[in-house]
This record gives sequence, C-alpha cells and structure tokens, in this order.
Amino acid sequence: MDELSLLREMRDRTPIATDAAIDRGRTKLLQGIDPHAVKLQKNPRRRMAMRWGLVSAATALVAGLLVGGDVFGPGPLRGAATAQAAEVLNAAAETTIQTADLVPGPGQYLKIQSTNMWGSAAVTADGSEYEWLDTEKSAMYIPANREEEWVWERSGRIPTTYFDEKSKEYASSMEPAEAYVLRGNNGGFYGTPSEQSSFPSQDALATFPRDPNALLAEIQRQTNRKGQSKDGEALVFIADLLRTGIVPADLRAALYKSAALIPGVTVTDEQATLDGRKGIAIGRVETASNRRQDIIIDPKTGLLIGEREVLTEPRGSIPAGTATTWTAIETTISETAP
Repeated sequence: MDELSLLREMRDRTPIATDAAIDRGRTKLLQGIDPHAVKLQKNPRRRMAMRWGLVSAATALVAGLLVGGDVFGPGPLRGAATAQAAEVLNAAAETTIQTADLVPGPGQYLKIQSTNMWGSAAVTADGSEYEWLDTEKSAMYIPANREEEWVWERSGRIPTTYFDEKSKEYASSMEPAEAYVLRGNNGGFYGTPSEQSSFPSQDALATFPRDPNALLAEIQRQTNRKGQSKDGEALVFIADLLRTGIVPADLRAALYKSAALIPGVTVTDEQATLDGRKGIAIGRVETASNRRQDIIIDPKTGLLIGEREVLTEPRGSIPAGTATTWTAIETTISETAP
C-alpha cells in the first residue's frame, strides 16, 4: 500500500467534496450574500517574517465575521485546494488529532531538532554572481515552564550544495561558520525582552480558532498585505507556524483543514523525502516568484515532517525543481539542556 492510500484508509468515512461541488456551493452562497460584489486579488506580495500576537476576543469576533465576508463572502470565486489535496489534508487532520502531544515534566525540556537548508547568493564588485545552499543544524530546548530559560544550539550556516565550480570556490573562500548557543527566558534570544519573544506563546496558540474557516480568516487577517499573494501567504503562515514544533494537536488539525480551503493547493509529491524521511507533500505554486511552498506530512501520524520552497523556474545557476529552502523537524522530550 502506498502512503497516499494509507492516509485515505485512515480518514473517516465522511465524503470529500469534489472541486466542482465546492465551487457550486460557494457560488450559491455568494449569490445569496451579494450577487454583484466581486473583487480580484491582483498585487503580488513579498513574503515577510511572521510576527506573533495574541488574538483577542474582539479579533476572534472579527474572524468569525470574516468567514462570511472574506473567505466565503463577497470576493473572487477562487476555488479551494484540489479534491486530492483536501482529502490528504483532512485525513492528516483526523490522524494527527489522535496523536498525544509531548508535554515536558518539571525539569524536562521539549527538544525540537531541525535540519535546515538555506539559499545563499552573492554579487561581487565586478558584477559576478554566485549561488549555493547552506545547511544548518539546530536544537531548541524549551523548559516545562516556558517563562524560564530556553536554550538554542545552532551550528551556523555551512555551505554544502553548489551548482557550478565558481560558486563553490567563492563559498569555500569565506570564513567558516562557528557553532554557538543562545539563551533567553521565554525564547527571548538576541537581546529581545522575554515579553517580546518571537515564538508563539501557549496563550497565543490557544486563541487561534479551531474552526477551519474561522482560522483561515484569522490567518488572512494577520497576513493582510504581506507576502506575494493572499493565498500564498496564508499557506506560508501555516507552514511557518507548524514548523515551530510546538503547535498542539487540535490546532495542527485545524491548520491542515484550513490549508484544504486555500485555492491552488495540490498534492505535489506523494513520495517526498526530507532529510531521509518520507511523506506526502502538499503545496502551492506562487507565480509572482516562481516558487512552490510545500508542507510534508507523515501519513502514519499526521505529524509535520517539515516544509520547503521549491523553484519552478531556474534562478541563476540553480535549476528548476531545486528546494532552495527547507526545514525538517523532530520533537522529543529531553532530560537535560546544554
């Protein structure tokens, strides 16, 4: 049995709507709300760093209203994920919610190990351009009491992948990266006050809606006018949040279901390999940058293996189809921290 069949078998027996059925339902709803109101989303948006914030009760109310006014309300008829992608995501949601979250006890740490690949480029004074990929290993130790000291081991970025000899020679001439350890209460690294940690707090995670429609509306509210497109940035937000490794199962399931509501989301690879682990890749092509954002799910557990960005067109010396950025994650409990 292949992995896609495995996920299909694990899901409940709730019928999955086809794309045509989704479009017909949305059209009828829109006609009932306002048959004349249609807006087009045109301007590509640049991906921006995610900033976490609390979702207030007022925001939750706004999100609820947006379900009628944004996701399904007056606006473009933009469809949703393909039926195949929706089936995989909904099956993953049903599976992951049955997976117990790891909770560190007193004195223990939640350890989130990640292997990261980052794209690098340089342009020298004579106009020569160089491209290569760096690998970074990291381990984050989050104490049971998140207000206490977090520890973050980072290997530094090490050039590992080249596409031509001149770039390899250039990258090899640079000072080698050194490993280092960061410490900060509540994830307040690099001198950031603990109360301004860029990592989502448990309170912040708790306030995200669990209803997939309301959650997508909230994500689109937080990413409004950011990134390259409304739909693309919503999937990037979901990938960024999932890869923190600290998302509880009920929110993880809701994020999968919200991703199934995003137009253009498809199954991009049924046998995706990330850092030696295999899963099903769900992604969306961003035409503004000719990149595809993927999230990769373990079909046996519904857990996220990682995420990646893949070039759909060549860029410099990097060929199309290259994953220029990816992160593979694994979460465990540790008795100690460095």
